[in-house]
Amino acid sequence: MADEVVIRLRLSAHDAHYGGELVDGARMLGLFGDVATELLIRRDGDEGLFRAYEEVEFLAPVYAGDYVEANGRIVKEGRTSRKMAFEAFKVVEASRDQDDPSGAAVLDPPVLVCRAVGTCVTPLDKQRKR
Repeated sequence: MADEVVIRLRLSAHDAHYGGELVDGARMLGLFGDVATELLIRRDGDEGLFRAYEEVEFLAPVYAGDYVEANGRIVKEGRTSRKMAFEAFKVVEASRDQDDPSGAAVLDPPVLVCRAVGTCVTPLDKQRKR
């Protein structure tokens, strides 16, 4: 099975969807989609297709300015399907204090903000690696 894939990024004001610069959960699913794409490229040599999520849990809020690390791994394989497990952690939390707008804190330990299980498919004729 493919190695674990990890991406880290800072969420911007553009990612904020709700009052107080709260980022919507769909942004985490978008990150999981990017992780899944890289896993499929590493495994099959093709971007494949995301078929469905079986389980999604939003566990803690994420705000503009926070740094998030998303990871995923293939946990089960069929001929064309790849079941994957994903997690997203807040690793740096931006200050939301009006008097300290540039402040931030490294979170130790990181905070689990979302986890999910999903299935992707790479059609046999698109699988370049075996």
